[in-house]
Amino acid sequence: MAIFVSNLVIEQGFDFDATFELEDVTTATPLNLAAQTVSAQIRKTYTSSSATNMIATVVGDGTTGKVKVSLGSSITSNLKIGRYVYDIRLVNTSSSAVIKAVEGNVIVRGGVTR
Repeated sequence: MAIFVSNLVIEQGFDFDATFELEDVTTATPLNLAAQTVSAQIRKTYTSSSATNMIATVVGDGTTGKVKVSLGSSITSNLKIGRYVYDIRLVNTSSSAVIKAVEGNVIVRGGVTR
């Protein structure tokens, strides 16, 4: 499976969510995620020891290939303005195979309204 690269912008102090539609690159059909667990993290750099966990879920029954990641405003308000990196990881529940499905940069922008 190829790794999808997508950069994100998160507004500090506001709710954030993004949905990704993953597909099987050999058949160009939605990737079946029914037997997958998903997780996602944001870090300042790839080697940072601290991370912010995103809420990551498979949408529906998993047959549409959709993964949603989100952060509540209480979490985004604690992120400092700047550039970060993130990725989304899939783990097959039967084979334990681990796959990086999505990666990219995150820009956290400051909020004005409080």
